[in-house]
Amino acid sequence: MNVTAAMVKELRERTGSGMMECKKALVAAEGNMDLAIEQMRKSGLAKADKKSGRTAAEGSIFIKQSSDGKSASIVEVNCETDFVAKGDDFQNFAHQVVDIISNSDADSVDAIMQAKYDEEGTVEDAKLRLIAKIGEKIDLRRFQRVVSETGTVSHYLHGSRIGVLVESEGGDNELRRDVAMHVAASRPQCVSDNDVPDETLNRERDIFTAQAKESGKPDNIIEKMVEGRLRKFFGEITLLGQPFVKDPDISVGKLLQNKTAKVVQFVRYEVGEGIEKRQENFAEEVMAQVRGD
Repeated sequence: MNVTAAMVKELRERTGSGMMECKKALVAAEGNMDLAIEQMRKSGLAKADKKSGRTAAEGSIFIKQSSDGKSASIVEVNCETDFVAKGDDFQNFAHQVVDIISNSDADSVDAIMQAKYDEEGTVEDAKLRLIAKIGEKIDLRRFQRVVSETGTVSHYLHGSRIGVLVESEGGDNELRRDVAMHVAASRPQCVSDNDVPDETLNRERDIFTAQAKESGKPDNIIEKMVEGRLRKFFGEITLLGQPFVKDPDISVGKLLQNKTAKVVQFVRYEVGEGIEKRQENFAEEVMAQVRGD
């Protein structure tokens, strides 16, 4: 029986397995969909779909920088446990993915998932094979590629859980590393006051105004109070306004000024940030494993 692309697509949707595995299973089952699924379940290739509802909040940050320092890529790849994140299979997959990103113009996770991984198929196919092998959900959550035309892209990895890219102009390697380390440690939200979104600025101004009015002071005093609180707010959330982590007596902005340097942009990833981790009962988790859920 001729195995069509539509049949392969249906089997992928029903099992979560890779395209090549689905095609081979259908050929072996002579086009019988149910028999193909049964055989794939027996061989462990139909595990992936059972993992899709789980929370993958562990994992690692991976970075690749070009030899000329003009570009770098950062990616967050997630799994369910730290144990798997440290394993060779997961690490090899993620390193291959960041290599692909570094040599690609893709601007979305979906596009990267359709990029060629190896002779057996796409990144998506490789991910599904890995899920079937290790038995955990795997997510390529996000990535970014930074390219500098006039400056340098430096990076810093804090273990495998926090990664930073910084595009800068001027300065030396020590300064660039220090700034990247500062970003990792102090979590600035943007480079300067001008980069603070209007929505954030207006929200904070409204809050500070309401707080200041509680003092009962005249409007002109309230205005000065609000401006003072906004300056403090900017100093807390902007890279240039924050006290330099290695010397709190000087701001990062002043440090850069002294070195005749400028930060154009930065990217900071931390594993699992923003992902709501599900709290599971340990006994129930053990029983789920026993049942093979």
